[in-house]
Amino acid sequence: MTTSSKVQIHEIDADIAGQRLDNYLIKTLKGLPKSRIYRIIRKGEVRINSKRCKPEVKLVAGDLVRIPPIQHLSARSTAVGHFNDVESLVVHEDDHLLIINKPAGMAVHGGSGVNVGVIESLRHARPEGNRLELVHRLDRGTSGCLMVSKRRSYLRLLQDALRKPGQIRKHYLAVVHGRWSRKMVQIDQPLLTSSIAGRERVTRVNGQGKHAVTDFSLLEANDEISIVRASPRTGRTHQIRVHARWGRHPLVGDTRYGDQTLDQTSGIGGRLMLHAAELQVPALGDRPAIHAKAPMDEDFLLKVNTSFSTKTFYIQ
Repeated sequence: MTTSSKVQIHEIDADIAGQRLDNYLIKTLKGLPKSRIYRIIRKGEVRINSKRCKPEVKLVAGDLVRIPPIQHLSARSTAVGHFNDVESLVVHEDDHLLIINKPAGMAVHGGSGVNVGVIESLRHARPEGNRLELVHRLDRGTSGCLMVSKRRSYLRLLQDALRKPGQIRKHYLAVVHGRWSRKMVQIDQPLLTSSIAGRERVTRVNGQGKHAVTDFSLLEANDEISIVRASPRTGRTHQIRVHARWGRHPLVGDTRYGDQTLDQTSGIGGRLMLHAAELQVPALGDRPAIHAKAPMDEDFLLKVNTSFSTKTFYIQ
């Protein structure tokens, strides 16, 4: 536990402006339960420009936010286990954006039984941590490029670009079961995501779903598995995994949409064989275009090269 015995006054700058008060406090007072945050707002212990305020009020540049003395879990106590290593994952950094090579098996954020994710680790490790925001998500089992915004103004530009198909281009490496028969395939099938009996979300091809398109190109194949480059043109939940299954080539190691019998016989299971290898961000506002690549981790490389023993495989 850590205790702040003094009232804190935070001056809001232009980059924070537009953020809701409750969201700002959740990020600033890391480790403090949300129920406690809403309580101190409701009791008037948090004030903006000396006036009582509501959780949903949006902050304005120049606002002075009063935060009362608090006792809460320190970021250090919640981030143990990851924060010492997270800096080594950075593949691109500028004043506005971080791109992380997320390891397979590491969640992007805490929750659902996970105490600490990439974003909590970064916020702990960096002095500007309360400004860092996830731009998008990667499944826990997927490795590779993950964007983290350092400025709220740029975050909005990135999120707007992500809503427009083709503006931000993502390219994945996927290892799938079976010999991929065609050099290039485009799968254009609508996807519907739903929750089943309170479990995690499941996506399936369904005519009532949202428009979804993925381009697949063959990189290497043998009789048992193929390595493909998957480039989603839209950003639906589990899109690559579901489209690959629909194309009768489920991803190796995919416990939700894959084939566990084939995983056992292939000898390279044990993880989801999907890696976000490349990211292309166009010039947005006054920011230049960005082209980032995330190298495959040793486990991914070992599994791939074991399956293609006649040659060593590298992403170009």
